[in-house]
Amino acid sequence: MSNNLEIKKAAVAEIKEKLQNAKSFVLVDYRGMTVAEVTDLRNQFRKNGCEYAVLKNTLINLAAKELGIEGLEPHLNGPTAVAFGMEDAVSPAKVIKDFIDKSKKGTIKCGYVDGQLLDVSGVEALASIPPREVLIAKVMGSLMSAVSKFVYVIEALRKKNAGEESSPPVQPLTLSINWREKQ
Repeated sequence: MSNNLEIKKAAVAEIKEKLQNAKSFVLVDYRGMTVAEVTDLRNQFRKNGCEYAVLKNTLINLAAKELGIEGLEPHLNGPTAVAFGMEDAVSPAKVIKDFIDKSKKGTIKCGYVDGQLLDVSGVEALASIPPREVLIAKVMGSLMSAVSKFVYVIEALRKKNAGEESSPPVQPLTLSINWREKQ
């Protein structure tokens, strides 16, 4: 009996470590998924820097309580898998939402990010946030647009003050930023 207790303690410690190290996690009810679909889902998670594991509700609850994570207990019923976002907070939500939208199988139970418990709509909102690379590209594009307009105005003022004839406006400096969105 004590051997079984030691195994459970080790499992709780492992879950606790994953909960601590993850940037976010999503609880999933995987009912209705075939083995092939679960394998595909695991591969999608792995490609996006996530870990996916089917875990016992009681062990998840014990680990969460040890970490002071409140509010998971009502969601810990039926089959539960956890998607841990180890590289970024958005990936687990995005991968599972895309999978459920395509396959019409499985459901999101809840999520957790930045110390906040998220309901299903919160997880779906998190999934709609563009990837980091896209956000950076948008910010860089906005900055480059502002800089280009500024340079254009300064050049026009310089020409006006220098008494140069009006000539067709100089094309503002443009910068192309190439990025690929993760699929």
